[in-house]
Amino acid sequence: MTSTADYTQLRAQLDTLTTEAFRPELAEIDRRSTLEIARTMNDEDATVPAAVAEQLPQIAAAIDGAAARMADGGRLIYAGAGTAGRLGVLDASECPPTFNTDPGEVLGLIAGGPSAMVTAVEGAEDSKELAAADLTALGLTDRDTVVGISASGRTPYAIGAVEHARAQGALTVGLSCNAGSALAAAADHGIEVVVGPELLTGSTRLKAGTAQKLVLNMVSTITMIRLGKTYGNLMVDVRASNEKLRARSRRIVALATGAPDHEIEAALAATDGEVKNAILTLLGEVDGPAAARLLADSHGHLRAALQAARTT
Repeated sequence: MTSTADYTQLRAQLDTLTTEAFRPELAEIDRRSTLEIARTMNDEDATVPAAVAEQLPQIAAAIDGAAARMADGGRLIYAGAGTAGRLGVLDASECPPTFNTDPGEVLGLIAGGPSAMVTAVEGAEDSKELAAADLTALGLTDRDTVVGISASGRTPYAIGAVEHARAQGALTVGLSCNAGSALAAAADHGIEVVVGPELLTGSTRLKAGTAQKLVLNMVSTITMIRLGKTYGNLMVDVRASNEKLRARSRRIVALATGAPDHEIEAALAATDGEVKNAILTLLGEVDGPAAARLLADSHGHLRAALQAARTT
């Protein structure tokens, strides 16, 4: 049971956090019109990209490290509680359809397990040991990258994940929204996007959540670009798992090659619907098996495979 002294200490900690600060000028926001409140929220949200921009060198360094580990067979693992954990799970879950990654390549851990995505699991975020156990269950290796996510930068689950991962030799990233955070200090790469006090005091699903989403978009997207999952700005590793994505696949091949529809259909048929392979057969003037071999030799980088096709 938590004592009064523990609560007093925690309250004192929260009082020092920018994300928890009270804004007297908004004390009567509930008396404003709906349009006024919406305008205020929009103005607040507009400040987030500038806060992210200040951390771009740190973000880029973390991405380069993660991409190097993934190129060597490592995984990208997000770990957080509450909103932060949900954002990690969201980003991880979107990688397979977007970049054709294996579901085990990019993972999201949320304190309390999958049920915590929709229902709060009391006390789960307060356990460093739970984070270590969750990572152990994944078979964490020194080739993996673990990104701890916490708006406050003090959440034990996120800090525990980073501490355990670092002790195992994994690359670690700490993403928070307060300067001088314990999470950033615990990680190899600290990313502190200071967005300031929230419209609703302490509601870090707002600006802090937006900032975390923007950074995670960068982490996953740019890592995949570095790994050759794109060709220019085209998602050539897209997985055509529904009608919309099948149509998008054909459009991507068309944009990349300028080929007529009948050639695109033939190329996709010859490569079992693999967009990257189909593009290579058309631009490199090779057959399906040769395209697969060239891509394997180039570790999935289409530009390198094209260069090899044109010089052989």
